[in-house]
Amino acid sequence: MSGYEFYQVEKKPPIAWVYLNRPEKKNAMNPPAWRESIPIFEDLDADKEIRAVIISGKGPCFSAGIDLMGMAQELPELMETEQKGGVKWRLLKKIHALQDAISCIEWCRKPVIAAIHGHCIGAGLDMATACDIRICTTDAIFSLKEAAVSFVADVGVLQRIPQIVGQGYARELAYTARHFDAGRAKQMLLVNDVYDGFDTMMAEAEKLAMEIAANSPLAVEASKDVLNYGVGKTVDEGLKYVASISSNIIPSKDLMEAMTAFMEKRKPVFTGE
Repeated sequence: MSGYEFYQVEKKPPIAWVYLNRPEKKNAMNPPAWRESIPIFEDLDADKEIRAVIISGKGPCFSAGIDLMGMAQELPELMETEQKGGVKWRLLKKIHALQDAISCIEWCRKPVIAAIHGHCIGAGLDMATACDIRICTTDAIFSLKEAAVSFVADVGVLQRIPQIVGQGYARELAYTARHFDAGRAKQMLLVNDVYDGFDTMMAEAEKLAMEIAANSPLAVEASKDVLNYGVGKTVDEGLKYVASISSNIIPSKDLMEAMTAFMEKRKPVFTGE
């Protein structure tokens, strides 16, 4: 798919690949990176042929993080000498927009797999934690970097990473801003699996995506919705919500196909209807 400056999108139903495609700058996230993600994931959400998405980086790494110099023109409020109410109000709206540029990955109903190699720093880690599943190569290097450059991470990682690795690890990473490797990432469950080499990782990402795509889209998308809703909720709240979702998607053609396929001793072919 053409028309994007920062991303390269390739659709090969039932999978779509979204590549961070600024390799000469280590996929540092400049203004187009933040503008283009929302329309990309809205399109993937709406595309009935796409059942899973893989995000990866072109070139030497996943992402070196936010392009501070490139973003300076977009955020002149940061350099205002008089930090008064009007300046702060404008900055607040811009931060909300940056948050949405990451959250759109979570909002997309299709499961999203982050396939990470090389550096995954700052905003790159923000993006990775908004994905459903993360895998990486042995050379992957991570950092929740913002404290080292005098920022508080404000586009989602501080909200999402505790749900993935727990509060203890999350606070350690946020306070120290230290770099950590793939082994440490696997130990703290930030990534599900670690692979030798980019090609092997991408092949495994595709295999995982195809396994997801083989299941009922209705059930998979509903599962993502229920899991997202459940963050920060009680078990009772989650049960009430999933009961509503379940009653809304059952019965379905996919369910009938699953039952028919079982009786006919074959693999079901789901349509998402």
